[in-house]
Amino acid sequence: MKITGDLNLVKKINTSIVLEMIIRQNPISRARISELTGLTKATVSSLVSDLIESKMVNESGMGESSGGRKPVMLLFNKVAGYAIGIDLDVHFIFGVLTDLEGNIIDEIQFDLHDLTLENVLAQLKSGIRTLIERAPQSPYGIVGIGIGVPGMVDEFGTIIFAPNLGWENVPLREIITAEFSIPVTIDNEANAGAVGEKQFGVGQHANHLIYVSIGSGIGTGIIIKGELYRGFNGISGEMGHVTIEAHGDKCRCGNVGCWELYASENALLEQAKTLSMASSQVPITIASLIRLADEGNLEVIQLFAQLGQYMGMGILNIMNTFNPELIIVGSQLTAAKKWLLKPIQQVIDQRSFPYSRRELRIQFSALGAHSTALGAAHFAIFNFFATTKISVE
Repeated sequence: MKITGDLNLVKKINTSIVLEMIIRQNPISRARISELTGLTKATVSSLVSDLIESKMVNESGMGESSGGRKPVMLLFNKVAGYAIGIDLDVHFIFGVLTDLEGNIIDEIQFDLHDLTLENVLAQLKSGIRTLIERAPQSPYGIVGIGIGVPGMVDEFGTIIFAPNLGWENVPLREIITAEFSIPVTIDNEANAGAVGEKQFGVGQHANHLIYVSIGSGIGTGIIIKGELYRGFNGISGEMGHVTIEAHGDKCRCGNVGCWELYASENALLEQAKTLSMASSQVPITIASLIRLADEGNLEVIQLFAQLGQYMGMGILNIMNTFNPELIIVGSQLTAAKKWLLKPIQQVIDQRSFPYSRRELRIQFSALGAHSTALGAAHFAIFNFFATTKISVE
């Protein structure tokens, strides 16, 4: 009857509450869970028994006594399952295998030279399959796959438009789900990067942050009041296509003068072709330019200074629009921080309101290439708990 159904729902909700408490506070005792949640000790004991049986929780050693018998401590079983997070970039595919706390167990990376949909899908599936095969045995296996992509993604996991890949209306979640029969989450790579920084990086203590992903293009992931902001239909954060040059170059998106035409990795590499060293046989890459700057090459240092100024112009727009407490810059260019941060800061100091920049922090990611992949893995873990943890009987 309805009463039975209601009681079952209450049990599921209470189980969810207890598991959440163990995840956040572990190691923790049953008595402490009862104290923090307001649930009776008998209820907590029963629910913990269910969680232990389901392999989500383990008992560990004894805790400190508060006067009576020492309590048995409870630990979240972070290896009850594993998640896969993928950063699908224009130039490479980078993937991580993590436990349920987001700790990296293994990772893969390989370059992309052919951006046709058929080729990228084949390599993407191969990379995911490799990570699945490397996962240790566990009660729940691979709980989910998260993929960050450089483009606009709708609520169904379809890539609406990815200009730098040349893709439109690609039902990526449907394709990957059909291949592996595992829950799949697709999101914009900057959104995933923002979540990665919020959960595991320099943004853990910030409630209002913007993650600026600078790769072939530029995307921004927006965290407001600790939550990812997606906009009305899920495609917020396309600030790489804010116009900073009214009569500028044509962008692949159809606009002209977009920020990413002047402040992205592609912009840097294009400008590097005009340098005197470009005539040598040494390939021009982000890594080689950083190495030349570190060796004192004034042409390259000036090139980074120009890039930093353009980066600063876009960051200024972000400041004036969102008033964040933290802006995080993430990409391969984090290795060029010492050449970029000063010109960025000069633009901010010269052009922003004093009270807008007073408490603002601008930092380069400490996670480096891992931000997006870890954020994508977190999406997979979060969705697993959202659909699974209250169903423990």
